[in-house]
Formats: sequence, structure tokens, C-alpha cells
Amino acid sequence: MLNSNNHGGRPVPTHMDGAHASGEIAPYAPWYGGAGYGQTFEEDEGGIDPLALLLYVVKYRWLIAVLVAIGLVAGAVVTWMQTPLYKTTAQMEISGASPKVFQDLEVISEAEDYRTYYTALEKLKSRSLAQRVVFELGLADNVKFLFPAPQFAISNLFARAFGYEAENSLDDFPPEQREKMAIGRIQKNLSVILIKNTSLIGITFSDQNPQLAAEIANEVAASFIDQRIDQTSETSDLARQFVEEQVVQVKDKLQASEQALVAYAKSEGITVTGSEISLIASNIEEINNALSAAIQERLDYSRLVQQIEAGRGASLPQVLDSSGIQALKQRVAELRATYQQKRAILKPDFPEMKALSREIAGLEKEIGEAVEVVTSSILLRRDESIAKEADLEAKLNELENEQSIFQDKNIQYTILKREVDSNRSQYETLIGKLNEVGVGSNVRRENTTIVDAAVVPDGPYSPRLKINLAIALALSMAFAAAVVYLLELLNNTFSNPDQIESDLKLPVLGILPLVDDAKITEQLSDQKSALSEAYRSLRTSLQFTGTDGNPRSLLVTSSEPAEGKSTTSFKLGQDFGSLGLRVLIVDADLRKPNLHLQFGTDNAIGLSNLLTNTARREDLQEIFRPTRYANVTFLSAGTIPPNPPDLLSSPKMAMLLQACTDQFDIVILDSPPIMGLSDSPILARMVEGTLLVVSANQVTRKSSQAALKRLKTIGGQVFGATLSKFSANKFEYAYAYRYMSEGYYTLKDESVNSADGVQVNRNANGNNPVEKARAGMRRAGDVLRSRLNGA
Repeated sequence: MLNSNNHGGRPVPTHMDGAHASGEIAPYAPWYGGAGYGQTFEEDEGGIDPLALLLYVVKYRWLIAVLVAIGLVAGAVVTWMQTPLYKTTAQMEISGASPKVFQDLEVISEAEDYRTYYTALEKLKSRSLAQRVVFELGLADNVKFLFPAPQFAISNLFARAFGYEAENSLDDFPPEQREKMAIGRIQKNLSVILIKNTSLIGITFSDQNPQLAAEIANEVAASFIDQRIDQTSETSDLARQFVEEQVVQVKDKLQASEQALVAYAKSEGITVTGSEISLIASNIEEINNALSAAIQERLDYSRLVQQIEAGRGASLPQVLDSSGIQALKQRVAELRATYQQKRAILKPDFPEMKALSREIAGLEKEIGEAVEVVTSSILLRRDESIAKEADLEAKLNELENEQSIFQDKNIQYTILKREVDSNRSQYETLIGKLNEVGVGSNVRRENTTIVDAAVVPDGPYSPRLKINLAIALALSMAFAAAVVYLLELLNNTFSNPDQIESDLKLPVLGILPLVDDAKITEQLSDQKSALSEAYRSLRTSLQFTGTDGNPRSLLVTSSEPAEGKSTTSFKLGQDFGSLGLRVLIVDADLRKPNLHLQFGTDNAIGLSNLLTNTARREDLQEIFRPTRYANVTFLSAGTIPPNPPDLLSSPKMAMLLQACTDQFDIVILDSPPIMGLSDSPILARMVEGTLLVVSANQVTRKSSQAALKRLKTIGGQVFGATLSKFSANKFEYAYAYRYMSEGYYTLKDESVNSADGVQVNRNANGNNPVEKARAGMRRAGDVLRSRLNGA
């Protein structure tokens, strides 16, 4: 049997070789570096693509503009439906805890207590203070204050447009109810805050009347100060009265206790020194001190006496400190030195030497007498200190006996004295409190002051048109983004080439612009048109898809009908033929063939007749029909059979395709759609590669993905896809594909320059194109007959 994968010795990719048996797919495009067909593209997950977002904005620009306009209008309407509110703030300083005045009139500031500030905040929001403000400003009789305009209502639009105001009457409400309404409005619209890290309190009030808002804020601050003054004055008067009564009572008790103490001391003969101890205790303390000094003195002299008795009286401190004795010793030393000096030349018996000896002896005698005087005085003082110590001990014993008797009497005295001290302490404390109440009441009145009075605001703080419009703009843009996202989710078709590459993982070999049905024939005939140039670009891409350059066999198919596959087959055949290649266009759509209409021929006999052996031998030369296009031969579909898949999958179809591939440079097959039919997958296994035509904004993505999956399943190679019916004139795509609409690459002349600089005609190839096509047809018929006979 004929091997359909052997193209005349040319290496053609097979589809069921060892690579496929192992689960791998053979390469189908040289520029993908041998990546298997089953491999997917690595998408760039770089995050948000600003350019893609811009394209979406441009694509849905009118929808976005309408939604944004509606949002801005809604924002303006909402703003006009709100009643303007004015807000003003007064600042008040509270000094915290009151300073206290002590006995010496020294003012000492206490630590700040934040409880004072929070208490002030609650008082400012209290009902009593609001009632005082209502009374001071007469708000219970103010109609506009009691019956303000609604904050948000449609009626505000008419009020702004026509300037009318609703009329309200106070006669329908009793004074108590009006006062309650006014107090409620003040408490609702009043806000007070403690400014951080300060002792300042901000009093803010908002109202529809700016002048009234400032008056109420200032009155709240003033009423708070007046209220504090009233409360402080009342408290001070009550405190002073209470302290004065306590002072009188404690004073009487102090006088009675002092009289009882003096009477008891006089009756018992108790004398005190004015301090906490008695006179006897004072004497005992003094004698104790004197006795200690006497004992210490006696000990000191006893040590000196022991030194004298030891024969070391000359080394006593008193002797050493005596200047007279030391002078005598100095003189003796000098004389001894003179004596020793003269002894070297004079004998001791010499008169001069004897005189020196007598003088030295006399001085030493004087020194001894002086030392004896000192030691005698020390002995005398030692005896005196012993006597003094004995006297003091005797006196101390006597006083201790007296103190023991005094202690018995002092118990009652101490009780009476403690009572006197307690009453005196109470009396002094009350006198200090009385002074504090008198002085402190005046001081406390000055610890609250108004720092900044509220002023009439220049404009309302609510509503703010710019902020509302900004919010409306943001919300409308977010809503527009959600609508665009939803539309993109619902739009399951291909609108640009990037979507084909991302969803189908196929390279886009060409982009075919959208042309009106009435002008498509004219566009195809005009070699300078954008459509013709797009097909030539597609042809150029296909020239690099085969293993040796141009593919020898090419299947053109699509997912669904009416995507432009037949027109693509027709035009590609012309463009490959213009390069001097022998092209055979086969209408393999055995269900609804229409290529014969574009070539202007009949469909009486063709491919189906060859496969069913219903063609006569003499008709074989007429089956391969030359066309009016250079180097292009056409094989029509022929009689429509009842079983197209059986014919296309028969060995005869493979042998026919092999024979045509041997005789022609490229064979282009136009097949039925892939979805729902098995014709295209069968043919995809027999050809070198497949071109998938995808129509823009027509075929669904899932349909294209399913069609591509079918081709993958049977092992067919897909060179790539071409996007047909692409609307390049749309603004969102014009930046990248405007050459299709501007005709940048359209031809200006039918002649081109050859390599040597000679201008030649595009169709000049040295032979008659009709004769060349007929010769090719005859050769194909001969090969076909021989192989059919051999089969």
C-alpha cells in the first residue's frame, strides 16, 4: 500500500512515529525551537498590564463616558437635595485642679487630673446646660430653629429652584414641648472634644443658619462658665459656714482641756520645760552626759599614770609638748656635742671639760624637776576625776529615784496633754480650711476661660459639591469597570490576536482585515488592497513553517462555518502561485463545496469522483483544471457523496494526496469546519500542517479550543492561526494595526526590481502559465492512473 508519509523521498513529519507513541508531539514550527506541539506557551505573569487596561478603556469609551456622566449628574442631584449646614467652633481652656493655699500663703499647683476634663465634657453635653442656652437665646420661640428644613429630600430641589420655604406655626405646640424640642436640637447638633495634649476643649455646633450656629456655640461656652461660677459660689458659702461652726466647737474643747492640764500639773507639782520631757528627765540627761565625760577623763588620766609608774614619765605627751623642757633638752644636747668635740684634744680633768660636765649635770637636774612637776599634776588630776565620777554617780542615783516617783504622776498628765494636743491640731486644721475656703473660692472662679470665640462661617461644610462629585466619579468609574469586566466575561469571542495566542497557545501567522461582502471580490482582485497585502503576509509566514521552507501540503480549516477558510485557501493559492510555485487547490469540503464558485467553474466532477472511481478514464484530464491565475490548478469537490468521512479516510485519498504532492510544489486543501464533523481531523493527519482560521467577534473561544483539541488528539500538526474579519479600523486597535487601514504596505506598482536591478513584471516567469498548469495536470493524471491500477 502507498505510504502517505513518504513524499517522494522528502522528509515529512509523521504523526504516529516513535515520538508520538511515547506521548510526545513532533515539532510543527521551526521558530519555536523544537518545542513539542503538546507544550504550552509560558505566559508572562507580570501582573497588571497598563496598556491592556488602556485598550479596554478605549474600547468601551462611550459606555464609560455615559456611566461617568450619569454618575456625575447623580452626584450633583444628591448634593442639591441636601440642605446646607454651617459649622463653627469655640475653644475654651480649663486649668484643671484648683490651686490650694496653705498656711504660709505659698501657692502650689497640683498635678493635672484628666477626670476634670472629661467631667467638663459631659457637663457641656448635659441637658441642664442646653436648657440654660435655650433660655438665654430664646430658642424655644425661634421658628426656623425648631422646624429646620429636611436634611435630604426631593423638596430641597424645588426649594433651590423656586426659593419657597415651608411655613410652620408655634401655636400648635405648648411652651414645654417647644423647650424640649429646642434642647433636643442643641444636644443633637453639639459636639465637644478635648484637644489632645492640651487643656483646651473645642465646642462645635452645626446648624442651617450660620449666624445662629456661632451664637449657640459661644453661648454654650459662656453658660458653662456661669454655671461653674454659680456652683462654686454656692459650694464655698456652705463650706465656710460648716467650717466656722466646727471652729467654735473645737475651740471650746481646746480651752477646757488646757485648763484641766494646768490644774493637774499644779496640784501634783509637775514642772515641764515646755518640751515633751519633764525637768527631772532633763537633769538626768545632763548628769548622764557629765558622768560619761568624767569617766572618759578618768580613763585618760589612768593611762597616763600607768605610763608614769612604768618609769616613762619623760615620754608623756605633756612633757613632749612643754617648750621649756624641750629647750633644756636642746641645750643639753648642744653641750654634750661640744664636750665630745673637745674631748678629742682635752682630757676630762681639764678645767674647761669639768665646767662643761657641771653645766650638763645642772641642766639635766632641771629637766628632771620639770618632768616631776608634770607627773605630779597628772596624778592630782586623776584623783580629781575619780572624785568627780563618784559625785556624779551619787547624784544620778538620786535623780533616778525622783524620776520613778514622777513617772507615776505623769501618766494622768500625759493623758491630759494628749487631749490638749489633739484639740489644738483640730483647731489649727479647721482654721487652715477656713482660710482656704475664703481664698480658694476666688481662685477657682478664674480656672475656665474662653480662648477663641466662635465666628460666623463663610460657607457650608456640608454638602460639598466637589467632594460629592469626586465620590460620584469614583463610584461611577468603579461601576463602569465592573460593567466592562462583566461584558468581557460574557464576550467569549476573539477580538484581537493576543487573545488567540493566550487562549489557543498558537502563533498568529496573519491578520485578515474585515471587508464588506460587496467589496470582497474587488479587494481580492486588487493586489494593492489591504486584504491582499494581509494574505501576502500570511503567505510569507507559511513559507517558514515547513521542514524545507514552504509546506508541501497545507490544510485550511476553521472551527465553525463562514469564518473565511475557503477564501483563505483561494487567495493563498494565488499568492503562492505568484512566486512561481506550482499550486494545487483541492476543495475537500464534500458537504458544502463553494471553491468552484470563486474559480468560476462547475462542480460536476472532482475529488469525490476520483475517490469513488466514478470518473471515466478520459475525464481524468479534466478533473485537474487550470485556472486564470498563474501556476494555480484547481481540483473541485465533485459530486456530493453520502459518506464523506469514509472517502476521505480511504487509502485512495492518501495515495491521491501523495501523488499530488509529488507533482506540485504545494497542495492546499479546503476542508469543512472541525466542530461536529470528522472530515478535517481525518485530513489533518495526511497533510504536513494545518492552518486554523479564526474569525474575530464570531466564533467562541471554547469552540476554537475544542476544535484545536480535536486536532491535537489525532496528532495533526497546526502551523498556527490566522485572525479573519479583524476590524482594524476600530480606535482601540488602530495604534498597532493601522497599516491595514492606511495601506502602508500596499503595492504602488505591479513591477518589481530583480536582484540585478532590472525591472521585471511580477507574473513574468519565462513560461506560459496556462501551458505549465496543463502539463502539471497531465503528469498528475498519469501518476494517479498508475497508482490506482497498482492498488
